[in-house]
Amino acid sequence: MINEQIRDKEIRLIGSEGEQLGIMSAKDAMKLAREAELDLVKIAPTAKPPVCKIIDYGKYRYELARKEKEAKKKQKTIDIKEVRLSPNIDTNDLNTKVNQARKFLSKGDKVKVTLRFRGRELAHVNQSKVILDEFAKQLEDIAVIDKPAKFEGRSMIMFLSEKR
Repeated sequence: MINEQIRDKEIRLIGSEGEQLGIMSAKDAMKLAREAELDLVKIAPTAKPPVCKIIDYGKYRYELARKEKEAKKKQKTIDIKEVRLSPNIDTNDLNTKVNQARKFLSKGDKVKVTLRFRGRELAHVNQSKVILDEFAKQLEDIAVIDKPAKFEGRSMIMFLSEKR
């Protein structure tokens, strides 16, 4: 809220240089803001009494946007990469997939390991869990299991993330 939008009877006022001007009516604060050719901006509406500051509103909004942008830059996004396996995967193919997952984990991404079943392969789901266990075992030096192997639809899914 700025200028005339502030309807509170009493407010705590902070001057343009950051000095405390004390508690006063909103009208008096508006007068002071007009004399300084600046805006009266409500900074802490939940405080008792609400805190207002005499500042240039355009500059204030620009500063807030800049701080928000800076905070976004420092934020780290974690992607989920998927590695698909089949129940009749060979040892060398499994090693290739393990190396691929190792590369994803070292970049800081999470890895979703999917073991897909087609046709008659669904009859041997129990023996196929060994493949996911072997996969996790080969990566145990750099990865930890986020979500253990779980059967969903026609596939078994497990999530791995980097050890901290």
